[in-house]
Amino acid sequence: MRAVVQRVDGASVVVAGQTVGEIVGEGLCVLVGVTHEDTTDKAAQLARKLWSVRILAGEKSCSDVNAPLLVISQFTLYGDARKGRRPTWNAAAPGESAEPLVEEVVAQLRALGAHVETGRFGAEMRVSLTNDGPFTILIEI
Repeated sequence: MRAVVQRVDGASVVVAGQTVGEIVGEGLCVLVGVTHEDTTDKAAQLARKLWSVRILAGEKSCSDVNAPLLVISQFTLYGDARKGRRPTWNAAAPGESAEPLVEEVVAQLRALGAHVETGRFGAEMRVSLTNDGPFTILIEI
């Protein structure tokens, strides 16, 4: 599992002109990619890492300050553009495998006490955010 995590001061995701997920103020915007070998155990591990990683102001975590997270599925995180001019998506898990694992990350975060907003799996989404820092990290589980 792979996640691009951005420290934000607000973020939202819009589908077909409607806001489907939004966080206000300090929090994390998380793009989650799933590959073929990923499991529910990896999803739970990623959730724990996202909830506890100390990248907010003052080296705090979301769990320290009860900061919200916006979690969005992103199969393109497993795109490979090393050859040719078109990326391949062979390493990305198919939707029927990936969707339950992204949902498991969200469920595990909520079980830990997190306020989580989401995008809509497989939809054409417009993501807006204010990156605070800028601060972006890659987490691989």
